[in-house]
Amino acid sequence: MWVTLAVLVAGFGSGVLAAVLGVGGAVITIPMIRALGASPIAAVGSTVPAILPGALSGSLRFHREGYIVWPVALTCGVSGMSFAVLGGWVADIVDARWLMILTAVLVMWCGVSLLRDGLRTNAAERADAAVEAGADPDDLVVSDGGAGTEGGVAIQPRGGVPAMVALGVGGGFLAGLLGIGGGLILTPGLTLGLRLPVKHAIATSLAAVAMMSTTAVVTHIVLGHVNWRFALPLAIGIVPGARVGAHITVGASEQLMRLVAGSLLIVVSIIYLAGEVAAL
Repeated sequence: MWVTLAVLVAGFGSGVLAAVLGVGGAVITIPMIRALGASPIAAVGSTVPAILPGALSGSLRFHREGYIVWPVALTCGVSGMSFAVLGGWVADIVDARWLMILTAVLVMWCGVSLLRDGLRTNAAERADAAVEAGADPDDLVVSDGGAGTEGGVAIQPRGGVPAMVALGVGGGFLAGLLGIGGGLILTPGLTLGLRLPVKHAIATSLAAVAMMSTTAVVTHIVLGHVNWRFALPLAIGIVPGARVGAHITVGASEQLMRLVAGSLLIVVSIIYLAGEVAAL
């Protein structure tokens, strides 16, 4: 009974994190399920079915608020669906412990990227950083605020659709391989690469994750990776959590979102990585 309750709580927290960060929430659920005795591959496989209802729940709220950039979400989501299947098959043949370590490293990278970007306190600083990174100054749009910009810098990438497809392919592969929903690639990619404002990047990432998760769920079920003792409570808890997380995201400031999200992911990744390395 207490195991089910713990998984429900983890599911709720995962839903909140999914909608706040757009990363699918698996950074909470996979370590929790592992701590409760699941094997590495079962921890990945049991998380995937819970990603879908959480992503759908959060996406619905974001859609109503107008934060989802649908052309980007559709391009990333559709391009990542087949690669989510590939990721699931690869997960079946590699050492699952190394998958856990790779997940922790990616979580840390995402946290550092968001925290670093959050420390840039105004649009001019972010524009300077983008130019230093190789962006064309003519591609920068600096805004004082308003819908879709919120005081940030938006870059219209010269890569266009190819850049979106690349993000979708990477996110889809990770969704199937690690069960992390693909948002660890999409959210920082949309903010740091395509320069979407954080709230729009989170909302767009979550919508794309919902599409990618459909094929990832089927793949892990077929391969027998899903332990429904964990998957069902996770799915039940994640839906209300995603609604709460979306509400928090809509009302939070842009810079605060980056700082809190980045700090939380770094802490989680350190704990996660230490536990997996110690288990080798």
